[in-house]
Amino acid sequence: MKYLEFNTPAQKQAGDWASDHKLHNLGLAYLDRVYWNLPNEALYEEAIFRNEGHLTTGGAFVTNTGQHTARAAADKFIVQEESTQNQIWWGEYNRPFCSAKFNALLTRIQAYLMGEELFVQDCYAGADPNYRMPIRVITEKAWHSLFARNMFIPVQTQDEAKRHVPDFTILSLPGFKCDTRIDGTRSETVILLNFGQRLAIVANSAYAGEIKKSVFTILNFLLPNEGVLAMHCSANVGQAGDAALFFGLSGTGKTTLSADPHRRLIGDDEHGWSDDTVFNFEGGCYAKVIRLSAEHEPQIYACTHRFGTILENVIYDPTTRKVDLNDDRVTENTRCSYPLEFIPNVVAEKMVRSHPKNIIFLTCDASGVLPPIARLNPEQAMYHFISGYTSKIAGTEIGLGIEPQITFSTCFGAPFMVHHPSVYAGLLRQKLAQYGCTCWLVNTGWTGGSFGVGKRISIRHTRNLLNAALDGKLQKVEYRKDKLFGFDVPTSCPEVPADVLDPSSTWGNKDEYWKKYDALVARFVENFKLFAEGCPEEVIKAGPKRMARV
Repeated sequence: MKYLEFNTPAQKQAGDWASDHKLHNLGLAYLDRVYWNLPNEALYEEAIFRNEGHLTTGGAFVTNTGQHTARAAADKFIVQEESTQNQIWWGEYNRPFCSAKFNALLTRIQAYLMGEELFVQDCYAGADPNYRMPIRVITEKAWHSLFARNMFIPVQTQDEAKRHVPDFTILSLPGFKCDTRIDGTRSETVILLNFGQRLAIVANSAYAGEIKKSVFTILNFLLPNEGVLAMHCSANVGQAGDAALFFGLSGTGKTTLSADPHRRLIGDDEHGWSDDTVFNFEGGCYAKVIRLSAEHEPQIYACTHRFGTILENVIYDPTTRKVDLNDDRVTENTRCSYPLEFIPNVVAEKMVRSHPKNIIFLTCDASGVLPPIARLNPEQAMYHFISGYTSKIAGTEIGLGIEPQITFSTCFGAPFMVHHPSVYAGLLRQKLAQYGCTCWLVNTGWTGGSFGVGKRISIRHTRNLLNAALDGKLQKVEYRKDKLFGFDVPTSCPEVPADVLDPSSTWGNKDEYWKKYDALVARFVENFKLFAEGCPEEVIKAGPKRMARV
């Protein structure tokens, strides 16, 4: 486009909100043009002008992310450098990358960008002024710049933009392909974090979730060093100031369940818990929208038809411009990004100066054996936090099929945890002891049989159970002790049938249920062996027990 010397819609305003701290420190020179901190309207015009997407009914912008419709988890690396290498939990999720190779790759990127146009958004990650981090998101695509404005907290004034100096920079280049022979990457795609140089690179992926999760991973490394627990959770607060945290992996219902019309939303995915506050890392939400309905998720559904929302890989009719949220022909992992303010009853400050009264661990149990809700004592809470049991849902990562995969993701977010899990678990243990929260395990998975036989637990029942827990109504009912896990399961709950609370009663074959339940316990026991060393004895003992053999 630029070779034909077209004038773009925002070309004349490209530098009006430029920072005095420009891009030379990254070695980015001889650029054609840099569009600094454009507002949403200008980014819409630029993105549509560049054929990056289209306008749909209601004003949402729809785009296709190409070959990557989910995170390329196997292509994420952390640069192994002297200042941080001893603090990092090296292994499956934090793969080491050679510092010299990183520098060589950066040199190739610098050459690649000569003569190109870039978009810059100067933002903050973290709503608490005491812990917020100035960041810079540099993108090839205009819609990625809009995504950054939605998901982070953008600068508010021209003077603030002028003075902005980032602590960390994210460089998103979907057009740059790595060469495995030269760059030392696993494929043509790479997500690279360099804590020494305070630079993250996302190459050959247009999936915007890589930008979001890179920033989350960065904060997960930096904030625990300041005594702040970085959490993969959503958060809301009741009228009495009673905050609640919802831990869980993608597909477990964090976004949907925390968007409660009777409670104010703090944020839907990533938070910090300091000595004084619970605060959102982000300025927006990034929700799954496949088969989203106005009946069950009215608040998020409404966002899919608003100007300012980005729809990723959602099918639409090019004639009527109406979207079809039920169509999964591109991916199960259809997404929408929107500012937090699009949800009614949000906490405008994106933080509360109080501590959680309730903590909910959301698990999607594909085996269909866990109860829909259980109350945990502090030791059991630690056990389940370290275990992080759930099932990965189709589409959330590259390579997942239709059938959910049982997995254990420590701290309910292992792919984004940079320190050893004991660091996060230790901070949670300390805060549980200090503030006396009630912890609940909530199953949003299957009942009446495993995946393919049973059915997904009704979201209406899950909401009623959660409301009863958060309102204190479940403190007034009788409980039974679970035979294998030992946690407390309520025997009744307002507006929830009694048989729903006892999953064994929903199975046609009771013997099959107990075999399946015992098999799940065996998976828990085997997984926890990875973390038993150095773990307090009382936490180890809080784990489940296998069924007695006759």
